[in-house]
This record gives sequence, C-alpha cells and structure tokens, in this order.
Amino acid sequence: MERSRWLAVASALALSILLMPPLAAQNPPRTGGAFNLTDQDGREVTERSFQGKPALLYFGFTSCPDVCPTDLARVALIVRRVRSLGGPSLTPIFVSVDPARDTPARMKAYVSVFGRDLVGLTGTPAQIAEVTDRYHVYYKKVPYGRRGQYMMDHSTFVFLLDREGRYVDHFGRTADEAQVARRIVTALAATPLRARSPSIAGK
Repeated sequence: MERSRWLAVASALALSILLMPPLAAQNPPRTGGAFNLTDQDGREVTERSFQGKPALLYFGFTSCPDVCPTDLARVALIVRRVRSLGGPSLTPIFVSVDPARDTPARMKAYVSVFGRDLVGLTGTPAQIAEVTDRYHVYYKKVPYGRRGQYMMDHSTFVFLLDREGRYVDHFGRTADEAQVARRIVTALAATPLRARSPSIAGK
C-alpha cells in the first residue's frame, strides 16, 4: 500500500515536470519602464518627457576617468551614423549612477562636452536605484584613493528606446559603431509599434 502511494506521488511529480514550459519559452523579466529623474537644468523629467523621439540611454558617472567619456563619445558617433543612414534623430541620454556627487549643475557642465543634444539625468539615490533596477543595470561604490574617495563600478550597455520610450535593444561597448547604427535603423523600422523586452545578464 505504501509503495503504491509513493509510486502515485512520483508519477504525478514527473507529469507536472513534463508539462512545465521550457525555460526558453517563459517570459523573461521586462526591461525598461517608468522613471522620475532630474535633468541637467534642474527640471523634473519622466520617460514621457522624451516620447516622440527614439533615444539611446547610457548609465555612468561624471568622475569616471576613461570608460564613460569613451562610451559617450561613441554614443554621439552612433547618433551621427544613424542620421547618415537616413534613420531618425536620436536623443542621447546619460543617467548618473553616482547621485551623491552628480548634481544637475555638475551634469550640465559634463554633458556639454559631448554636444548640445546629450541629456544628463540624475536624482535621489532611491530614484537611481529604481531606474537601474528597471534596466537591470549593475552599479556599486568601490573605495579608491584616500579615505572617503570612491569610484563606481557599473554596467556599460547602451539601450535603444523607441519613440514611445519603450526598450527595443541594447548594445555592448565592444560592438562596431557602424554595425550598431545599421542595427538601430533596422530595429526602429521593424518595431514601430511594439518593442521587444528580453532580459539582460552580466555587464
């Protein structure tokens, strides 16, 4: 009797496992979404502030010695390449992961180096935590130099948003700029109404 009951339980468990959808078919975590931040002019902005125009979103910090300046210059180049291919005008957006130091005034001085179109966004620690969570962006304060000084370790993806502010795609920093530009033009033309939302892993 006990053996029969055990076999019945085992059979039911095996059947439930077989009926489960494969991991690849399960919905991945959504990327992107609403946010509330402050731009370099001290104005409160949300994701709706940029609707009507696709955007490239990058997370970093103004005290970054080399990676962020290099990546922002690269973003500016991609924006120009997209336009040269007949694609839409993109809004480049730089979101700080170091709100303790990156005030609107500091952001304004920093983004102006990369062109008048670059938008700098900062906010409270809670606001930054929320937007980075929505985009699955990693960041961490790392002690550096004298006591009290630090750097920020962070993800280096560039995110493509459509005209409605929805996530469309993302690109690693080693991807070729020309290929990225072509990919952006194709992606925006192919997904005018609905964006894809895959998960992101790693940096």
